[in-house]
Amino acid sequence: MHEFRVMVVGGYGFFGSRLVRRLARQKALHIVVVGRSGAKAQALVDALLPDAHAGLSAVAVDAMDPGLQAQLQEHGIHLLIHTSGPFQGQDHRVAQACAHAGVHYVDLADGRDFVGGITALQAAALARGVLLTSGASSVPALSTAVADRLAGGMACVDSIDIGISPGNRTERGLSTVAGILSYCGKRLASAGPQPVFGWSGSWRNRYPEPVGARLLSPCDVPDLVLLAPRYAGKPGVRFGAGLELAFLHRGMNAMAWLARLGLVRDWSVHAAWLKRAADCFKDWGSDAGAMHVCVRGRDAQGFVQERLWVLVAGSGDGPYVPTLAASALARKLAAGQLPAVGAMPCMGLLTLEDFEQEARGLDIRMREIHP
Repeated sequence: MHEFRVMVVGGYGFFGSRLVRRLARQKALHIVVVGRSGAKAQALVDALLPDAHAGLSAVAVDAMDPGLQAQLQEHGIHLLIHTSGPFQGQDHRVAQACAHAGVHYVDLADGRDFVGGITALQAAALARGVLLTSGASSVPALSTAVADRLAGGMACVDSIDIGISPGNRTERGLSTVAGILSYCGKRLASAGPQPVFGWSGSWRNRYPEPVGARLLSPCDVPDLVLLAPRYAGKPGVRFGAGLELAFLHRGMNAMAWLARLGLVRDWSVHAAWLKRAADCFKDWGSDAGAMHVCVRGRDAQGFVQERLWVLVAGSGDGPYVPTLAASALARKLAAGQLPAVGAMPCMGLLTLEDFEQEARGLDIRMREIHP
């Protein structure tokens, strides 16, 4: 059987290693785990080989090196999945190398400018007949799949509310922390008349047990600018993220205020020590996290409709959620089911059923709740 060769950049990292574990369950794949450290890549391969259904190998590769295109061709790669964040501030050289090599490209980015900027490579992607897609993560890939489901049958969508709150005992990567801090206190895209700043202000959302009530605050995600044009009515979009421990969440609110006062220019440069400080409390709270999407609109008769979807992750499995879209796309591409050709944000390429399939075997439960 022909092997579909998938290169995972940052494959031994926080999200990369989890993605590789999910991909290793797919028989049709050969996964090439890459990063700057060949030893770390090989260590992950050795750990997974005994139970893997996919082929596995490891190579030392610096994805930012100008020679990436040649590496892709040398190793016969069909799909590259880029997991090495933070993506805020990165350029699209990895995707560009893929386009020139005739290789499909997927990343796990959630940075608004990075995800939206992938469209600049449209001509290159079309010329080689490949898919270059950015944002195969919780947002905008999963959030869009959910919003599309919930908005079905609505004549007009008025608002979309999205929130994510991980459990405090759930492991967190440094690049994720840096990405979150990069917009702390900075003005975000907003369709409303009032300015919105990252991590400024908060509201409370109640999730099903064992998660319960969590504080949420505004965060910068691609959905803020990409979701509204998909639906009749161009709805207002709100996105909030939260920390389980209220005092840590309020600490982020205070940091946002300091940034707005001009006392701190960029909190992301302090990501390492702030992560160490937060890790002092890593045994507090729980390992349960949640995500919700609520769509409000009107049917053809003008009656108000409200539909809610909730995901609850336990057993520390929350960090697998951002890997589900990339795993689903690898499965489709290996089966010859190319969902699209071109360069685009990862929106509308997957259905909610695709995510449910990839979540099997994990402590991740998704359901619609009708208020």
